[in-house]
Amino acid sequence: MVLTARGFAGVLQGLSLAQGLYKPFGSFTDKLPLFEDDTNKMSVPTTQDINHEPGADSDLQGQPAPPLVTQLDGTSNSSCYVPPYDCSDVGSQTFAPFNQFKANIYRYRQQQSVNLGSWFVHEQWMTPSLFSCAAGDQASEIDIASGWGSPEGARAVLERHWDTFVNDTDFQYLADIGINTVRLPIGYWTLGPDFCQGTPYENVSTVYQNSWSRVVRAINTAAQYGIGVLIDLHGAPGSQNGQPHSGISDGQANLWGNDVYKNKTLDVLKFLTQQLVKVTNVAGIQILNEPNNVGELADFYSTAITTMRQVDPAAASLPLYIHDGFDLNRFSAFVANRTDFVVQDHHSYFVFTPPDEAEPASQHTSDIYGGISRSLAGASARQQRNLVVDEFSCALTDESLADESDPIEARKDFCQAQLDVYRNTTAGWAFWAYNKEDCFSDPGWCFRAAVGQSLPSSFFTYGQLRPLADLSNISILYDPATTPGSALYDIAAALDFASNATSATPSASEPSTTAPPLVSHPRDFHRRPGRRGDDDSDQLPVDPTERAIAKGYSDGFLTAKIFALFGMSKLGFTGQYIRDSIALLGPIVIMPGTEHYYEHWFVAGLTDGEALISSYVNTTQPMY
Repeated sequence: MVLTARGFAGVLQGLSLAQGLYKPFGSFTDKLPLFEDDTNKMSVPTTQDINHEPGADSDLQGQPAPPLVTQLDGTSNSSCYVPPYDCSDVGSQTFAPFNQFKANIYRYRQQQSVNLGSWFVHEQWMTPSLFSCAAGDQASEIDIASGWGSPEGARAVLERHWDTFVNDTDFQYLADIGINTVRLPIGYWTLGPDFCQGTPYENVSTVYQNSWSRVVRAINTAAQYGIGVLIDLHGAPGSQNGQPHSGISDGQANLWGNDVYKNKTLDVLKFLTQQLVKVTNVAGIQILNEPNNVGELADFYSTAITTMRQVDPAAASLPLYIHDGFDLNRFSAFVANRTDFVVQDHHSYFVFTPPDEAEPASQHTSDIYGGISRSLAGASARQQRNLVVDEFSCALTDESLADESDPIEARKDFCQAQLDVYRNTTAGWAFWAYNKEDCFSDPGWCFRAAVGQSLPSSFFTYGQLRPLADLSNISILYDPATTPGSALYDIAAALDFASNATSATPSASEPSTTAPPLVSHPRDFHRRPGRRGDDDSDQLPVDPTERAIAKGYSDGFLTAKIFALFGMSKLGFTGQYIRDSIALLGPIVIMPGTEHYYEHWFVAGLTDGEALISSYVNTTQPMY
């Protein structure tokens, strides 16, 4: 009897040799065999209403007598009907001119995020109605594309879904409650027919002829509301993990040990880099989602990073995210050994192994505040905070809640513990997932149902309950007297930036792209507090150590103000930001050997600036 990966993971968990942190597969996973000779099949779910507010979507039923539909695999289903839908492209989609100053806010800030799962990469447990007339095992995206009678039928179903599952009102809602980033899972097929050639999607490639333009539209819509987008390659050619959420149903992870699929994946990543490196609100690109933790994974990541950085000179500073294959320590060391902007993504779930299923919710909460917090804090410190938890949920099993005196409060405590720990130990978190069918009956997995119930009602970095409609009321953000020394650069650029970012519609003009890319330019000097030169120019202390201290503190303090001007954000990727700032300032300003003084005092200035802003916002400002 041979153990499958899921069965083996369960054994390790039972022996306390592994932590149960796995991606959800919903009802499909529950039917997966623990052993290869267990061949029980899942039943196909019935079509269900999506019941979508604030965005509107509806199911695929309620139509007149449906005709018999023959699938591409030769099977037929008399209950399938594809409603008429205009399967035309959404039009030419272009990005606004690139603004480096804005881009750095999107890239470096602390992230409060949600996953837009099952929008462009389908999971059967999340959107079962789209699988009701799928082909084959009815388990993954390829079964939808191969079903619905024809590629034309499948394209109509998917395009309708892409146009309705998430829309403008959803992005407005997210911005209104303090979500500043979304993680957008896509598959290689989403890039269009050319990228389907030589893959299992080749025969259904026309289904995706209009998909990439809708991804561009999603990024642009997010930008209108000041929301950053992390593009996540959820399904790579050949599959990185053999799971249905990678777009295949055969269980094979054929990316590994296959140079053809590796090269195709690199082509996908090069295309994404070329298209997105100069898109202002793209927070980064995730190279793979939840790959198998194979020996060649680290080498593949190194090759991919090098390949992507060579696409365009601007790609040298583009944040690239890697999932750690559920091996926190291995890839913490990988990231720590690099100096470029590479971020480790670690996913955290508590329902997919027998020990997790049985453990009481209150014990899970204790684990989060205890060992899990220590593990994340250790990894984050090792890699200068280049760490995120970009999939977590409020899901608990019935068994975990059974003995709790107040199950609702127990789930709330469990969710809050995750928010607390992930916010304090990493540069961001992302809830899985924003929307799903029957959302409001599933607060464990559906963000919209959890908000105000299992989760808080808002997620703003500075703790306010609502967006601050007028930042001009916060005088300390504009008053040079609150910053030691004089301003690094014209604060008007930042004010213009903040004004544009809080607008509900795209700005007609962008702030100058010549604004300093980080906190300063070498020609912009601070005075040490209390010290003035004889002329109008600002001067740093002559002593290298004093110069690093003065420059570090003033840069940190001003950084707190600049980030707050954009949606009351905070710096998140602190270590990377400091490292990149030192490189920008150069050895004339920060002499080699004094970098640690700059770093220490930057953090001190940043902390003081954020504390001053927080005190002012939460004690004197109306929360509207």
